[in-house]
Amino acid sequence: MTVKIKKCQHEDLQILQEISIETFNDTFKDQNSPENMKAYLERAFHPKQLEKEWSSPSSEFFFIRFEEELAGYLKVNMNDAQTEKMGAESLEIERIYIRRKFQKKGLGKDLINKAVEIARNQNKKTVWLGVWEKNENAITFYEKMGFVRTGAHSFYMGDEEQIDFILTKTLE
Repeated sequence: MTVKIKKCQHEDLQILQEISIETFNDTFKDQNSPENMKAYLERAFHPKQLEKEWSSPSSEFFFIRFEEELAGYLKVNMNDAQTEKMGAESLEIERIYIRRKFQKKGLGKDLINKAVEIARNQNKKTVWLGVWEKNENAITFYEKMGFVRTGAHSFYMGDEEQIDFILTKTLE
């Protein structure tokens, strides 16, 4: 079993958009209206939006490959790129997106470990993320990885307000 994690390059933005739409749609389309899904996907994964995110010096994207196939990606934010004001000692995991056929192969754990490695290299004290309150599988996974619930914030899916739990892992 070969797993490789590699930083995304500018020329990867189109495939980044494709995998973002595919994985988000696979995960959330059954729990949200088609109109709200369409509005969110068009805004969040528009090429100009992804270009802006990729260009931020405080954000990084990493592809993960499983047996040479592109399986998903990780997006981390630091400093002012964090979606909540968590301070300079924190790193945010904004996205861990794994394509459906590669789930349950330990790749999420590999990406969490990559984020923790980045945080340690940047002398961060905590790693945090937001996860939809109804995504019980993800919450259970993150808790197994040492994250604890420390708060909540609003997340908008189109015009619908949803709640994301904020989960935090303290680094030693």
